Amino acid sequence: MKAAELTQALKAEAAQLGFQLAGVCPAIAPPGFRQFADWLDADFSGEMSFLPKRRNAYRHPESVLDEVKYILMLGMDYSPQLAPTQPSGTGRVARYAVGGSDYHDLIHQRLKRLGRQLTTWQPDVRWRGVVDTAPLLEREFAQLAGLGWQGKNTMLISPHRGSWFVLAALLVDCELVSDEPLQVDHCGTCRMCLDACPTQAFVAPRVLDARRCISYLTIEHRSSIPDSLREFIGSWVFGCDVCQEVCPWNRFASEPSDPVLQPRPELNPIDLPALFSLTEQEFRERFRATPLWRAKRRGLLRNAAIVLGNQRDPIAIPALTRGLNDIEPLVRGASAWALRQMPCPTVDVALTMRKAIESDPLVLLELP
Repeated sequence: MKAAELTQALKAEAAQLGFQLAGVCPAIAPPGFRQFADWLDADFSGEMSFLPKRRNAYRHPESVLDEVKYILMLGMDYSPQLAPTQPSGTGRVARYAVGGSDYHDLIHQRLKRLGRQLTTWQPDVRWRGVVDTAPLLEREFAQLAGLGWQGKNTMLISPHRGSWFVLAALLVDCELVSDEPLQVDHCGTCRMCLDACPTQAFVAPRVLDARRCISYLTIEHRSSIPDSLREFIGSWVFGCDVCQEVCPWNRFASEPSDPVLQPRPELNPIDLPALFSLTEQEFRERFRATPLWRAKRRGLLRNAAIVLGNQRDPIAIPALTRGLNDIEPLVRGASAWALRQMPCPTVDVALTMRKAIESDPLVLLELP
């Protein structure tokens, strides 16, 4: 196949595999690498040590695939549906994580199918499909491929679909035809996303201090959530969608056609007290195939305790008391903080009993 024919065939196959967005760009040094390096130097990456450790790998996509020539950037929609109701005792999960499976697994499978199909057309081609985990500045290349522009909330925004989609990439060492980059910043003077952020995590437009971001705090942050930020977590138990919810461009979002990506009722919203009854094995069985596995049991229970503390509903006291005696210090500390928020004098007994036997210094700081 000639380059133009191969490019069109690849895009058509990607559409058949469930990708709603597809565009091609040359595999060049990303124009925004300097800004990324400055972001790392400002320590905005928090505990995500894998980012500065791989800093130089982000300089060029050749670190992902030797002699790469082009990148097919892809986007797959996930559901923009808000949880229908959120009664007390439940928590909100970011929309990308409420589907029937982990999108990483789903997209990796489809990238492999796309790569194998490419090989039937171009037998000597070398390719690699990636989603999230490789040292590749996906949003930079997605903009170069014409899929959208980087909004003030740092998300890639499509003028036709908004931002409720995840990105993936197929890197190839064969010739393709590039699309025109999207040069226009359609955010204009709008700053709704910046102003709506509960923790004021945006230092400036397109500059996110991850250490204050609810998504980071509830997923990537492995230690105790800073006391000054706990109340702003609100009801978010995993991730956060606020900066996307207020974005005017998301009025163009569509429901995913793939049933695997439709919201699961048990995650949309999620019953928080029930989580404290799950053993490590039960947690694994329930969440291993979902994005929530990223936070692990101790992280999700920490988040659940913070949310229940914010809600201040005494119905959560039995679950939090169970958390107060959990094997994980992280869970005990968060549960102690949550119980202290409860308008109920009976929690004092549980807190006093825990303090009498507690040995972890960080948990002791949370006890009265």
